[in-house]
Order: sequence, then C-alpha cells, then structure tokens
Amino acid sequence: MSRNDSVAGRVQFDIANRLFLRLYQCSNLMHKMGVRFMGDFGATTQQWAVLGALARPIVHEKGMSVKELIEFLMLSRQNLTAVLDRLETKHWIERIKDPEDGRSRLIRLTEEGNRTWEAMQEPIEAFYSGSLVNFSEAEEVQLYQLLDRLRNGLTEV
Repeated sequence: MSRNDSVAGRVQFDIANRLFLRLYQCSNLMHKMGVRFMGDFGATTQQWAVLGALARPIVHEKGMSVKELIEFLMLSRQNLTAVLDRLETKHWIERIKDPEDGRSRLIRLTEEGNRTWEAMQEPIEAFYSGSLVNFSEAEEVQLYQLLDRLRNGLTEV
C-alpha cells in the first residue's frame, strides 16, 4: 500500500466516522425533541412510529402482524412488545384475531388510537417543518433517497 493509499484510507475513514457520529447525534436529538412534541399525548417516539405505521392507508383497516411491524420499523421483538403493551394500555391499539390465520394476531389502531393519531398530526407537522426548515424539497427527497441507500447498505453488512 502506498503512502497516498494510506492517507486516502484515513481520510475516507474520518469522513465515514463523522457521518455515523452525525447520524447518531441526529437520532438522539430526534428522540429527545420528538418526545417534547408528543408531550401532550404522553407518547414516545417509538409509540409515534408504531401509530404512524398502523395509520398508513395500506394497513389501516386490516392491521399488521407483529412480524410485519418488526420488519417495517426494524425493531427487535422485545422492544416492539413493550411498546405494544403500553399502547394497548392506553387503548390506542388492539390485538385482533387474524381472519386468515386464527392462531395469529394483528395489531391495529382503535377508535381512540385513530383520534389520538389525528390529534398528533399538528405537532408532528410542526416537528417536521422545524427540523427540515433548512432543506429545500429537492434536498429532502435527496436525503430520503440517500438514507434509503444507507439503510440498504447497513442491512447488507
């Protein structure tokens, strides 16, 4: 390996290290600030994510299995179970028998969960707007696409 290759490798490592540190910082800030925006609801960012996943039109009526939620949100079963238990205690979700497989349960929003999700829309929009104020729409799309590529790379590691 030549000296130039060694220097280039260190520079590339430094850039990658800074990138992952920034992602870590952003993730921590997202959770910290997101909880503030959800404060009136007593919800965590994890609960917000589950409600958002269940509120999507494609799954709203039927619900999602725990396995589907784990895959969609990229959580562990252990973490998701705890979040689901708290959401069920708040009466925001229900576990119903899967009509296609009576042994399985589907998770879906309750009427109260739907009302809560609707009420959350204004603070969520304020959180998104405030967080992305320095980005153009094109930059937001580009960032979304770049993060998709990073997520795909991480799943292949």
